[in-house]
Amino acid sequence: MGLFADALPDFPWDSLTPHAQRARSHPDGIVDLSVGTPVDPSPPAVRAALEAASDSPGYPPTPGTPQLRQAVVDWFARRRGVSALTERGVLPTVGSKELVALLPSMLGLGPGDVVVHPCAAYPTYDIGARLAGARPVPSDDPAAVLDADDAVRMVWLNSPSNPTGQVLDVPALAAVVAAARRAQARHGHRVVVASDECYAELAWESPWVDEGVPSLLDPRVAGDDLTGLLAVYSLSKQSNLAGYRAAFTAGDERVVAGLTGLRKHAGFMVPGPVQAAMLAALADDEHVVSQRARYARRRNALRRAFEDAGYVVDESSAGLYLWVRPTGAQDSWTTVADLAALGILVAPGAFYGDDVHVRVALTASDERVAHAVARLAGA
Repeated sequence: MGLFADALPDFPWDSLTPHAQRARSHPDGIVDLSVGTPVDPSPPAVRAALEAASDSPGYPPTPGTPQLRQAVVDWFARRRGVSALTERGVLPTVGSKELVALLPSMLGLGPGDVVVHPCAAYPTYDIGARLAGARPVPSDDPAAVLDADDAVRMVWLNSPSNPTGQVLDVPALAAVVAAARRAQARHGHRVVVASDECYAELAWESPWVDEGVPSLLDPRVAGDDLTGLLAVYSLSKQSNLAGYRAAFTAGDERVVAGLTGLRKHAGFMVPGPVQAAMLAALADDEHVVSQRARYARRRNALRRAFEDAGYVVDESSAGLYLWVRPTGAQDSWTTVADLAALGILVAPGAFYGDDVHVRVALTASDERVAHAVARLAGA
């Protein structure tokens, strides 16, 4: 059957089905903390913008409306401290997952090329490399891999991390950028560093809650030169717009121009009403503050409950998840089974390259979180 049948693993979430069935059998129902899908309402102003733009008979612009591109530039400047980004360096995408899965292919990578990604990572980084025919290499020291392997054409960073919640500071980001530029100067081939920053507005611990999570495009990281750099962002989490598929990438104007041209040929267009909704979401910081407060409340309750029940929470300084392990030695699937018996469904770390931890999402209602807290206390 070719590439898709032979080169790709089974979809990991399918293997969670028996544990989901066990959790659903709990007398008070399941508390689903496995998938980070928002459960709170989309912001009223965003919904109003979507409705107002719903009479949309024509094709939307692939590169985004000028107003949307400028709103992304303004958001990066206001919220992330980015000064060198221009409208020409912005491209809306149909959610962020399609970009993560297709970016190596769209950059022209193939056999013989290497894509570096974090060791504990969102599995689509690996899948995207395989789709392109490139070789995925997990590493938590991408600068060292860049210095040692001239086959590296792309590096994925993820800060805050899904699943661990780790944040890369300015020196760590700058080291990867410097190594990528050394590699490009050494062998003459373009090296793209892409940073998945979709959880950047969800910081919980110092210094990130005070300073903000740094972006790859931050002038402290890259100066005023965004060559070879892309930041990837989604409004799914901060604005409860997962169903809108509202995301964007930003950075190097030449790379964005190439991606835009390819997407014109392929018909990858964010619908016009969604572009209008994105514009409204990016212009309003207050709804993000409110949503962060909801997640903070749930995070505090869940963290306390897991720790009181004898679990350890590692990393988790930012993002939408708790990275949890038992105090005793057991694999992540056993922990999934233990929690499913309590009616709590979580994701095994094995999905992300770590078979010790489980990933606990904060995306459940206050009522469901209260049930999880009570069940952990009872256990």
